Amino acid sequence: MTKSIVSNVKYLKDDKTLAVYRASVAGGELVPHEGNYNSHSVSVRNARESNTQFNLDIEGFRLVEQRTQVSDFYDDVQLTVYEDEVKKLLSQETDSSSVHIFDHTRRSSSASVRSTRNIREASSVIHNDYSDTSGHTRLRDYLESTHHAYDEELANRDFAIINVWRSMNGSINNHHLAMCLATSVPETDLVPVKREGKDRMGEFQLMLHGDGHQWCYYPKMTFSEALIFKTFDSRKDGRTRFTAHTAIEDPDAPDDAPPRQSIETRCFVFF
Repeated sequence: MTKSIVSNVKYLKDDKTLAVYRASVAGGELVPHEGNYNSHSVSVRNARESNTQFNLDIEGFRLVEQRTQVSDFYDDVQLTVYEDEVKKLLSQETDSSSVHIFDHTRRSSSASVRSTRNIREASSVIHNDYSDTSGHTRLRDYLESTHHAYDEELANRDFAIINVWRSMNGSINNHHLAMCLATSVPETDLVPVKREGKDRMGEFQLMLHGDGHQWCYYPKMTFSEALIFKTFDSRKDGRTRFTAHTAIEDPDAPDDAPPRQSIETRCFVFF
């Protein structure tokens, strides 16, 4: 199996020009992002060939075996089954006291699939979903919208936001999710920018280029695997708090490779 591939990834060119990330609408046209960007050719290592057992609190991500009872991830009813599976998985993989799921996002690399299924694109800009500010804001919004009274006890707990990402349809042969090892990213390389969505305004992190960045991916991820990665951690004790990632094209992918169809589930994990 190939040990690494070379792919172009899109960095924020500088943090002097105001950038805005505009989230696309499911099933709609792709939306251009404001700001200056540069494409860099990077080596992306096959993480399956690594002797390292990656860790959420160090590298920021980890691949796990997770068989599911879900047969159709486009069926919202079946997602209730999946949510129980995700909660059990994250309870096993972290030292959490409780797990709250607040979002599912389905994506595809195919415009026709996106239009037919009313889902979003695979993001091609290097990013992390939350900044130090927006991680706390997202929790506050969640607590205010889902509890009859603001839950002070949960609001004051340490927490992380962890994504569970997987294929919805067979193995993924192209447009993989590439992860940048958090240990290779100085926090100054992560730039908070405005994120504009249809229903929510927030803050996002884009990434400046750094020669020391180390990229990994898991080729041919199957229906029975899940990639878990941390996008925010309220704890400031030296552990990883953010994990940059992006979709990449695989130069070795066959021309007839089926389009990527994936689902990411975002979770509050309380400690």
